[in-house]
Amino acid sequence: MTRIARGEFSSRNDLTSIFIPNSVTTIGESAFEGCTRLTSITIPNSVTSIGKNAFHGCTGLTSLVIPNTVTSIEKNTFSGCYRMISIVIPDSVKSIGESAFRNCFDLTSIVIPDNVESIGEEAFRNCDGLTSVTIGKSVTSIESGTFFGCTDLRSIEIPSSVTSIGDRAFCG
Repeated sequence: MTRIARGEFSSRNDLTSIFIPNSVTTIGESAFEGCTRLTSITIPNSVTSIGKNAFHGCTGLTSLVIPNTVTSIEKNTFSGCYRMISIVIPDSVKSIGESAFRNCFDLTSIVIPDNVESIGEEAFRNCDGLTSVTIGKSVTSIESGTFFGCTDLRSIEIPSSVTSIGDRAFCG
């Protein structure tokens, strides 16, 4: 198996732990969406692509390491992972999609690597536990609503490469 198909394990509430074999290169769109009891997942370095909504609503996930072979985090990939406390974004990632981490209420800090060039609208919206953010030096704009509703945000490092900040980027 080289691919986990679109919606393959969607809404499987009996899944609590997943080990993805090294043969897998692609995690399809909505592959694990709504797996609310999923608490542990190991993503191997063979994975190069994680589709949009892949882990949307996996409310049991608390931490995750994205392998350094992934180049983008798609739209809504981790949106609604309410209990996500930490996530490691590797240097290989070039873009973070719209609402990628929206409603990750327990996320406390995030380091956006220097290779990330774009962060989509509302990428971290309502991450109200977020207290610190470091934005890498390749980001040129902070889009509309990127950190909207991050009520505990106390520290943010914005590099000189940022030339525009969208509407409501830090609202709330």
